[in-house]
Amino acid sequence: MNRVFFSIGPITIYWYSVLIIISVLIGYYFSSKEAEKNGLGKKYISDLVFYLVIVAILGARTYYVLFNFSIFKDNILDIFKIWEGGLAIYGAVISSIIFIIYYSKKKEKKSLLVLDTLVPYLILGQSIGRWGNFFNSEAHGSITTLEHLQKLHLPNFIIKGMYINNNYYIPTFLYESIWCIIGFIILLIIRKKDNYNHPGKLLFTYFIWYGIGRFLIEGLRTDSLYFLNIRISQIVSILLIIIGIIGVIKITKNSK
Repeated sequence: MNRVFFSIGPITIYWYSVLIIISVLIGYYFSSKEAEKNGLGKKYISDLVFYLVIVAILGARTYYVLFNFSIFKDNILDIFKIWEGGLAIYGAVISSIIFIIYYSKKKEKKSLLVLDTLVPYLILGQSIGRWGNFFNSEAHGSITTLEHLQKLHLPNFIIKGMYINNNYYIPTFLYESIWCIIGFIILLIIRKKDNYNHPGKLLFTYFIWYGIGRFLIEGLRTDSLYFLNIRISQIVSILLIIIGIIGVIKITKNSK
């Protein structure tokens, strides 16, 4: 699979970068529209998203490098080559949430309302971004057979893209992309019914939904980040699920 979107002279644009930009633009457009409805204001979201893009990329890269430092220790400058891949979504999520809480307090906005406004488009962006892994031939599962992929009724271009170094691989990137799309739809349904009456409901639902999906899919991947022989993303997923369940229970009790 060719990971280059287009190349002109010394300038090379990668699919990975293009899909991240598309995710950000879609997220900004719809979250700013939503902010006009729930009282946050388009200006606030515009300013916030500007900083969030920087924070999320730095967080995603830092997370990846910290738990994969053996790749970079002999050539430190490779740390800055983010166009080659190596952005961990959990790093982006954690750093973004911390920054949103800080920025919201600074601007005297309710952080849970801000997070609820953004989180549906976060998971949508994750769904889109996983296709960057497809073009980079990464975030896949273990070796499988052509017959197995054909039984999944996958489009032929995905099957071809899963043929890497003379082997076929399980398309875990696709599993997560589909899981995130379903999660996006669920969050939109909850938002329509709840209409922000219970701040944090969308955020905690996201924690539970994405946490479950990521925990299961991570177990199939071959490129996981490890700490003491434990998959880091599965640890984070469990923590998110627990926080999400506690948050939903607390919201439910308060509403009663």
